[in-house]
Amino acid sequence: MNNDLQQLHPYPFEKLAALKAGITPPAGLSHIALSIGEPKHLPPAFVLRELSNNLDRLGNYPATKGLPELRTAIAHWADQRFALCHKLDPETQVLPVNGTREALFAFAQAVINRSADKPLVVCPNPFYQIYEGAALLAGAEPHFLNCTAENNFIPDYANVPVDIWQRCQLLYLCSPGNPTGAVMSSAQFQQLIQLADRYDFVIASDECYSELYQHEDQAPAGLLQACSDMGRNDYRRCVVFHSLSKRSNLPGLRSGFVAGDADILGQFLKYRTYHGCAMAVPSQIASTAAWQDEDHVLANRDAYRKKFTAVLDILDGCLEVTRPEAGFYLWPKLPMKGEEFARRLYAEQNITVLPGAYLARDTNAGNPAEDYVRMALVATEAECVEAAHRIRQFVASL
Repeated sequence: MNNDLQQLHPYPFEKLAALKAGITPPAGLSHIALSIGEPKHLPPAFVLRELSNNLDRLGNYPATKGLPELRTAIAHWADQRFALCHKLDPETQVLPVNGTREALFAFAQAVINRSADKPLVVCPNPFYQIYEGAALLAGAEPHFLNCTAENNFIPDYANVPVDIWQRCQLLYLCSPGNPTGAVMSSAQFQQLIQLADRYDFVIASDECYSELYQHEDQAPAGLLQACSDMGRNDYRRCVVFHSLSKRSNLPGLRSGFVAGDADILGQFLKYRTYHGCAMAVPSQIASTAAWQDEDHVLANRDAYRKKFTAVLDILDGCLEVTRPEAGFYLWPKLPMKGEEFARRLYAEQNITVLPGAYLARDTNAGNPAEDYVRMALVATEAECVEAAHRIRQFVASL
């Protein structure tokens, strides 16, 4: 077996299941899950129709590169959404993928040069656990940059030691952030691009929460947008990852894309051809329809805004928590360790939240997430409101 498998940590939800084991919550309270970021809003009906109407295409082998019409729809969406002065070439700068999770993992396997001396993959802390697993199984060492309230939950790239940048081959970032909802500005992206130029590493920007934001006139910036703002038309060293899971409530479709540096994507396509991860043709056709429509995305954002307003009104003065810039998570600072908070909340109120420490690693400066929990507002508005009332009652009893 691959020895690197022994380095993998248990997934956060395995740890959560162990934390809850043996606990019997109150029978009179229905269970409300705020732990997993799985959208529960209805998928767009027109996308489901496209999927159903094209099931006969399951008789075709799909091309790894994807249908031209899907790549064109993706390129047009990205050009419009991020106001790209240099439009993406659907032929060389876009690849459909089976959701960002699969692609974020596979990307490191294609990018990391194992023959280099002690290669590093730099990523935020807390983080999406795929970044760490991808680094370890690519033969690299993950290096974590703490995201705290003091740095507005965005890594302080300016103060990373030179020797770290010299060993860095790949940097994962997540904006809007999971779990904090923090959003990087174009200027911050540009600072990172300049570091990548100086030290020759690749930036993988996970932007799967980019379409869930609070204000219609404040859409989050993206890495390619920052390249465009700098006048760069080749998107060199820069690759972005987007998904229909959160944007369109289609997590089970497993549909997303990567876009950016054509040279990197050309090699990534070669890897993927051997990897055998082509998206089914009906899914590609349905995805094309989803990327071409914004009305359902507007409605989706509005539904989340209403839930945030209702929940935060109830939690006001109860927990140290603010409305995130984007995403669908709350990241409250707690009066106790997150693991204890989550265990007792489940035992007393039958609500499941995810301890922040399960999304982070210990560093010399400590674990930046141990005093937090992640709450995903993905359930119905009524369930989220009920959960907020129970959480308030629970905190008052502490």
